[in-house]
Amino acid sequence: MLISVIIPAYNEAKGLKSCMEQTVNILKDLEISYEIIVTDDGSTDNSWNILQDITKDYSALTAIRFSRNFGKEAAIIAGLTQAAGDAAIVMDADMQHPPKLLTEMIRLWEKENFLIVEGVKESRQKESWLRRIGAETFYSLFTKTSGIDIRHSTDFKLLDRIVIDQYLALPERGRFFRGLTAWLGFPKASVYFVPADRLESGSKWSIGSLVRLARRSLISFTNMPLRLITWFGLFTFIGSFVLGIQTLWNKFSGRAVDGFTTVILIQLALGSVIMFSLGLIGEYLARIFEEVKCRPLYVISDVEPKRSKKDEK
Repeated sequence: MLISVIIPAYNEAKGLKSCMEQTVNILKDLEISYEIIVTDDGSTDNSWNILQDITKDYSALTAIRFSRNFGKEAAIIAGLTQAAGDAAIVMDADMQHPPKLLTEMIRLWEKENFLIVEGVKESRQKESWLRRIGAETFYSLFTKTSGIDIRHSTDFKLLDRIVIDQYLALPERGRFFRGLTAWLGFPKASVYFVPADRLESGSKWSIGSLVRLARRSLISFTNMPLRLITWFGLFTFIGSFVLGIQTLWNKFSGRAVDGFTTVILIQLALGSVIMFSLGLIGEYLARIFEEVKCRPLYVISDVEPKRSKKDEK
């Protein structure tokens, strides 16, 4: 049995050594075969230099470096693509995903035959009220529109080889790891944890990047916004029909007055609906545009330790 541990990392220089030490100690205690794959997602700090040093101390460690920042989803895919294990565990490098849970995750997979074991937050970490409200709004919208409940779910997951192969075989390029693993529908178990404080204050995700992630994730999993256009059109038609009857009644009853204000308001309302609808259509067209370009999800610029072609054979 071989376990692969996938660790995406972006500017994690301060915590990489501690994360690696704790993870390796847990895996050694389990007395199993393991490999650790750390994907440096184009870090701008000293993360890659530290990873190069660490690979000299841990023979089971492989470090992959992206040529630039391609995002966490790409880092996860790169790690899973490289993973050779019978199961893979995806966890963050900032120590918010406690390595001590690896023991229970592996037990649930090995002894109770769950194909997915996911880490679930018992409570959210310290964050601003704006981020908390934004997260709750996103998860509520995602659950209601897609029918997939990912509330309190995290990227901290163990995936069986069957799940890994199915996930990598999915043709879409705009990935949302939490949503897609839930969508696959394999039997899963949960382990609960309270996220530790980050080694560095503040999240590496800006408000803008979180909004973009939420928008792409929702669009990838539901066509509800497109359906809203139909409802907007229906409500506009009903309003226009009622207003038309009222206008005709006033005309035939001799009570008609100049309708400049009404005309302007109608034009503004219709214009707003049309522009909003075009914006929604544009979002879906943008996703189609991203899919049909078929560019690689990531570009690897370096791998440690270095492997010769003879070793690969």
